[in-house]
Amino acid sequence: MKPFIVKVAAVFGVIATSVLDTLKEEESRKRLLDSGILEVDEMTGKEFENFLYLYFINFGYSVKLTQDSQDYGADLILYKDGSKTVVQAKRSKNPVGIKAVQEVAGAVRHYKGNKGIVITNNRFTENAYNLAESNDVELWDRKRLIEFILTAKNCSK
Repeated sequence: MKPFIVKVAAVFGVIATSVLDTLKEEESRKRLLDSGILEVDEMTGKEFENFLYLYFINFGYSVKLTQDSQDYGADLILYKDGSKTVVQAKRSKNPVGIKAVQEVAGAVRHYKGNKGIVITNNRFTENAYNLAESNDVELWDRKRLIEFILTAKNCSK
């Protein structure tokens, strides 16, 4: 009888772990969706990517997060209305320069995207704007990100 009890206890342990993991994921998801720009400023790069992932889903996009390394300059791939958009997310304490624009421009070609966007919680350098213009890359600075957050929060109400 004891082996049966051990097996039952093991099964309940697996179920309890699964339920706890699901609750933690829901809590993390809610925390990200409740975040504003001040919380974004304190996020890690990966948290910022997950934040954008959830917000773009709220906007009706299908979203794919790329792998953490060797992502060819893309953090998210957005799909909507037959279009593929490649996104480079830069949560930064400093202005974002041309490297992010170069990375996303290359990623657009690699992933056969229709357009590229670099999104930051900061601002962009003048050189970044110049390079983005000549490579047809959209730049979302802090102001544009705040507008995106507020619009997404209003859409989900």
